[in-house]
Amino acid sequence: MDVSVVIPTLNDCEELCGCLDALATETPEELVVVNGPSTDGTSGMVRDRDDVDVLVETDDRNVNVARNAGIDRARGDAVAFVNPTMTVESGWLDALVEALADAVAVTGPTHEELRAGVATDTVEDRTIRGRSVTYFNGGNAAFTHGVLEQLDGFDEYLDVGGARDAAHRLAGLGHGVAWAAGMCVSREAATDGGRTERDWRERYRSLSYRLAKNYGIHPTVPVRTVRHALSDAGTALRDVASGEAKPTTWFGNGRDVVVGSVRGTADGLRARYADRSPRRNPNGWSSRADRAVAVYDRR
Repeated sequence: MDVSVVIPTLNDCEELCGCLDALATETPEELVVVNGPSTDGTSGMVRDRDDVDVLVETDDRNVNVARNAGIDRARGDAVAFVNPTMTVESGWLDALVEALADAVAVTGPTHEELRAGVATDTVEDRTIRGRSVTYFNGGNAAFTHGVLEQLDGFDEYLDVGGARDAAHRLAGLGHGVAWAAGMCVSREAATDGGRTERDWRERYRSLSYRLAKNYGIHPTVPVRTVRHALSDAGTALRDVASGEAKPTTWFGNGRDVVVGSVRGTADGLRARYADRSPRRNPNGWSSRADRAVAVYDRR
């Protein structure tokens, strides 16, 4: 099986070098780098390498646009997506190919390097309205080209959560996601302990959008949204109590959650109406052909 590896990147030049070095030892059929409007010299670095087959330049910062732009250029029987901040471990490609012999989609573990050792994630799945959904890591996943056509790629409405949306739609099409223990990638732990400032409005716009789009008008949508909001509110309130956040910030975040949820639900229902097919993707791969502003193809 010929595998094309697509790496969407935006201002990750240093990490991308390590990612490409690791992939070169696995020798996939082709490497496709999709570069957003980076300002850190990524384009020059990639063009100076002889192991990257295609460099696609886009003017969009949306990772799902980059993923679809990569699908546009990939020629392999299967397409893998790797985050530029990840490095694949030895045997990654063999594990991927072996898993895709019996599946249409596969993901694997991420090893996060900590001071006290290595943390590893596991399979994450949920049952929603009788649908068994297996989530996958969008920075370490592979699909047959055929199932990407069925999905129509990734939903470009979403700035975040595109992989989780695709997992819902895969399940809706009757497909599962295989777990390949040998398909490992690794990354360094965040130097700030993993605490990052979240865009709560965007997070809940994405969550409510993909639930409304995939499940329609159903109690599942508000119930799951409220459950997430209560959990996040509790965590944020503990930060206020410990002095790590201000009460005004907590109230502001709550407002963003409400605004994002309302907008996402409305947009999700419109998207569900716009594409009534099982793939539920009116903003997908086939929706446009103008993603690339420049392409450097060495094949």
